[in-house]
Amino acid sequence: MSNSKNRNISNMYEDWFLEYASYVILERAVPKIEDGLKPVQRRILHSMKEMHDARYHKVANIIGNTMQFHPHGDAAIGDALVNLGQKDLLIDTQGNWGDIRTGDRSAAPRYIEARLSEFALEVSFNKPTTKTQLSYDGRKDEPISLPMKFPLLLAQGAEGIAVGLSTKILPHNFIELLKACISILNDKPFKILPDFQTGGLVDVTQYNQGKRGGRVRIRSHIDILDKHTLKISTIPYSTTTTSLIDSIVKANNAGKLKIKSIEDNTAEKIEIIINLVKGVSPDVTVDALYSFTNCEISVSPNCCVINDNKPEFISVNELLKISTHNTLEYLKLELNYKLSVLKEKWHLLCLEKIFIENKIYRDIEDCDTWDLIIETILFKLKPFIKLLERKITIEDVTRLTEIKIKKITKYDKLKQKNNIKNIEEEIDELNNDIKHIVEYTIRYYEHLLKKYGSDKVRKTQISEFDSISIKSVAIANKKLFVNKKEGFLGTKLTKDECVCKCSSIDDIIVFLEDGRYMVTKVSDKKYIGKNIKYIAIWKKNDNHMIYNLVYKDGKTNISYAKRFSVPSLIRDRFYNISQGTDKSKIVYFTANPNSESEIVNIFLNSKSKAKNKVFEYDFKNLNIKNRTSKGNILTKYIVRKIIRKSVGESTLGGRRLWVDENIGKINLENRGIYLGSFNSQDKIIIFYKEGNYEVVDFDLSKRFKMSDIFIVEKFNANKIYTILYKDGKTKQYFIKRLKIETLLTDKKFNLISETRGSKCKLISNYDNLMVSYNYKLKNNEKVSKDINVKNFIDVKGYKSIGKRLDNKLHMSGFKFKEIITENDPNVEVPDNDQVQDNDNNELTLF
Repeated sequence: MSNSKNRNISNMYEDWFLEYASYVILERAVPKIEDGLKPVQRRILHSMKEMHDARYHKVANIIGNTMQFHPHGDAAIGDALVNLGQKDLLIDTQGNWGDIRTGDRSAAPRYIEARLSEFALEVSFNKPTTKTQLSYDGRKDEPISLPMKFPLLLAQGAEGIAVGLSTKILPHNFIELLKACISILNDKPFKILPDFQTGGLVDVTQYNQGKRGGRVRIRSHIDILDKHTLKISTIPYSTTTTSLIDSIVKANNAGKLKIKSIEDNTAEKIEIIINLVKGVSPDVTVDALYSFTNCEISVSPNCCVINDNKPEFISVNELLKISTHNTLEYLKLELNYKLSVLKEKWHLLCLEKIFIENKIYRDIEDCDTWDLIIETILFKLKPFIKLLERKITIEDVTRLTEIKIKKITKYDKLKQKNNIKNIEEEIDELNNDIKHIVEYTIRYYEHLLKKYGSDKVRKTQISEFDSISIKSVAIANKKLFVNKKEGFLGTKLTKDECVCKCSSIDDIIVFLEDGRYMVTKVSDKKYIGKNIKYIAIWKKNDNHMIYNLVYKDGKTNISYAKRFSVPSLIRDRFYNISQGTDKSKIVYFTANPNSESEIVNIFLNSKSKAKNKVFEYDFKNLNIKNRTSKGNILTKYIVRKIIRKSVGESTLGGRRLWVDENIGKINLENRGIYLGSFNSQDKIIIFYKEGNYEVVDFDLSKRFKMSDIFIVEKFNANKIYTILYKDGKTKQYFIKRLKIETLLTDKKFNLISETRGSKCKLISNYDNLMVSYNYKLKNNEKVSKDINVKNFIDVKGYKSIGKRLDNKLHMSGFKFKEIITENDPNVEVPDNDQVQDNDNNELTLF
């Protein structure tokens, strides 16, 4: 008996849970594929259509009317209505509806008003083709789904959490969606990408068409105003200015950033000003903002919809195809309905014409019963049935008997004929549209584009983000101490030797005198091993950090020299730079961040049998090998001491740098535009479209706004640049050739007139070039002209005005063309054979 009861209770629980889960999925959280709406949204729009009279209605009244259809109370309806209104597509709003950028809530429903937008009325409703069902209390009819003739779900996006199920569909651009629909109908490829009301930047490389497992990275737009000031002008989707500022303050308090103050000047446009602490790099701070705050967020889309009363996971591309097909079918239904209405109207007009012109009404004057009247009219109409599209019914005859005498007496035969002809033309047009329904649907989408698309431009910039190393942007807000003799290191050993500043996420490399070494995380206090020889911050994959080493092998007493790098290894594990024998010992050790070689003096033990007890050794003669190599024999005798004599040049040469034109970031990974090979003293020059230039030190944390730049390249003081600009005062065009004379870094210098309206048109780094342009003669004839710039003007200072071009009418089409000569010896090309990696991971110089 007990088991039976338990079984029944278990079954009841299972049934109730499944019913509840199904209800939440189907009726609350997940939108329907047919119209892209959740039930509450559909009921709101249906209610507003019922109330629609082209005037605004109090939101409180709309909520009250919607409660006839929705069983979950006014709060749920109010929140859904405000959410729809803030998307600025289906609902025309009036009053304080809040701000999605700042997170400000809307005013109370009694203070704000709304009505359906013109767009909503055009794409969302068609009563004759809409299927309905009874509302929750059985008193009213409500639509099962609206005949939505637009990919609303993809335009607005949707988010919902049900029992064991969720959906997250990102919003897309209005114009791009409609163009993609047209491409689908034309059997052409298409691509749709997210677009957010808050703007910003988005990396969609892992979007995966919005399917499960995809990922989208979204960033704020951050501008560097000067060395001490940053400006945030957009925020990521789903964040607010308040939450963004809170995340920045939290990161600052945690020591991950160093900022002086934040000012929120958001009004019509977003403007958050960040004032930096003196000495903090703005480029590093930008990266830190993306790494540690809500200035960058990651969103995982999950396109789930209700299809045939079941949840279904699909891609946004499939969803758009289904929406396009549904739109075509909805339009076809509407056309067929209009056609049926017109055919009925044509049928009645034709009957009326036959009835009056053939004076059938006279034949019923002597009929004394209703049945006789009907019979007589049917008999008289029988010869004309073949002229009609359908059979004559009793209802048709009844309608004829209701024609007033006044209409018969004033009957206009020609007018009736024209009316019938006009209807026939409309019927032919509808039949043609139905026959060519694909072309008709394309015209419909084009109509929507033209009528509603003018203010729907993309707000979010598609970009490809770099992967920011958190270690490279973490603020060094701690100090690392070491007790070399006892073998302890950490940030809490304040009484011992200070090594350097560090952050809590840095890695430390430690070499012991016995030849063992290890990489470990920064910690408060940690024991590594006695007799620490060297300790420093370690950067992964830094192949330019070369260690020069002399060690004595404990078994043979032979001293070996080697040069090696430590680009990667497993953390908290000991490795050997010697051969690992007992009593091995490091005799000489240096760390060289730019692969510098060095010359050292070797002093042998005075009791050794060597003829030369003092000699020089140049590490430049050693190949740079991997860390496990044995090294070259330096001497078989006991070394007493080694003293550095001089530091040599970088063995590996300068670092070859590129700038990624998509994200404006300097990199070592051969991405984007090659800048050149850089040594520590080399600099970068940037020419901006606003007509100025700037020289900066090369720094891997540098970030450039490529859309504002004409040229970014390695600085060469001997290089000649050519500039074409329009003077704002005279409205005339000038050309100047110049060399860069200033050596100040991080300061912009003007190259064109500072008069208001002056505009830089072109900048070139070609030494020998031609400028071509068009102008018009007085007879309106268009003429082209080419000028050899080198012959036209000499090289002058950067402050010179330059030389004026001809003062011609309607000058346009300016272009610089390089005059091809012998290869310029100043142009640096990346040499992929300069450093090669052999099979033993040994860096070999050629």
